[in-house]
Amino acid sequence: MNFKQALTRLCLLGATLAALTVPAAAEDKPTTVRIAFSGAGTGGRPIGSGTVLAVAHQLGSIEQALKADNIKVVWNFFPGAGPATNEALASGLVDFAYHGDLPLIVGRSTGLKHKVVASLGRFGNTYFVVPADSQAKSLADLKGKRIGVFKGTAGQLTLNRVLEKYGFTEKDFRIVSMNSETAKAALATRDIDGYITTPFDLQARGIARVLFEIKRDPKITSVGTFWVTEDFEKRYPATTQKVVTALVRAAHYASEEKHRNQVFKYWAASGSTPYGDFLKTWDGYTLKERNSPLLDEYHVASLKKAIDEARRFRLIRRDVSLEGWLEPRYLNQALKELKLERYWDEHDANGNVRK
Repeated sequence: MNFKQALTRLCLLGATLAALTVPAAAEDKPTTVRIAFSGAGTGGRPIGSGTVLAVAHQLGSIEQALKADNIKVVWNFFPGAGPATNEALASGLVDFAYHGDLPLIVGRSTGLKHKVVASLGRFGNTYFVVPADSQAKSLADLKGKRIGVFKGTAGQLTLNRVLEKYGFTEKDFRIVSMNSETAKAALATRDIDGYITTPFDLQARGIARVLFEIKRDPKITSVGTFWVTEDFEKRYPATTQKVVTALVRAAHYASEEKHRNQVFKYWAASGSTPYGDFLKTWDGYTLKERNSPLLDEYHVASLKKAIDEARRFRLIRRDVSLEGWLEPRYLNQALKELKLERYWDEHDANGNVRK
């Protein structure tokens, strides 16, 4: 081997060693994280209600988690609820979002690409109200009359479950699509004859009364879901992790009984549901039970059931598979990092605590 050959080999060796010591390129960071909330406050007020994500917004949890990376958080609160969130996703305007079960499934059935990363709300009582002076004594008395519901939202799937429970379908009534604000006004003017909502403020104001109440029934109520777009998750896994960890931290805050009154005040700030209604509708439930972020057996079974029901009630045209849809690794890492792996009880497919 001559000097020139030896020098060449030394240079190649040096280049190889240098390459081995250079750290891998850091993940690119987005300049902005866009979060959609399927709902808004009274009059389109940019504030959410009723879920852990609304608490995270009020606490600034996600902003704090991304501050060191100089990532701006942009919140979008859609009065058009779940269908509006689907439209924003289809237009490439959202990275993360909160969805109820029906619009989540509708979006997936039409080809929208997202990954389910956390649960956002479960259980609760269901109240069917009628105008205060209604003569109806049962759902049968409303046959052929007008029932309000926001079509395309989780509320429509809940309504179909309630109707089926009592032996009816949507065809037995005149279903009128309207959002919550419009429906409450329509109850006051007798423009609708029934609606599912929290009743206590409406009762106190003489607008409505409860026709019937369905206490904790996991077959009737829905699960809320937090998702990230497939594209964002693929490009920015580290940022995705920070967002999910921040959400789990907010879920822990919203699950501590010492924060019960403050959580209800945060939710009531939207104006859509009064503080007093939260006090009464959450009576008998722990915050931890209903604000669990776990993608447990209950969440999975609830989505499967909702898919089957959406097909049976003809609310979607194409089937939806859970395969490759749920991505629990970010949630699992957050639980481990925050030492919350055993904080929330896991529930089985029937909504019972797993032993």
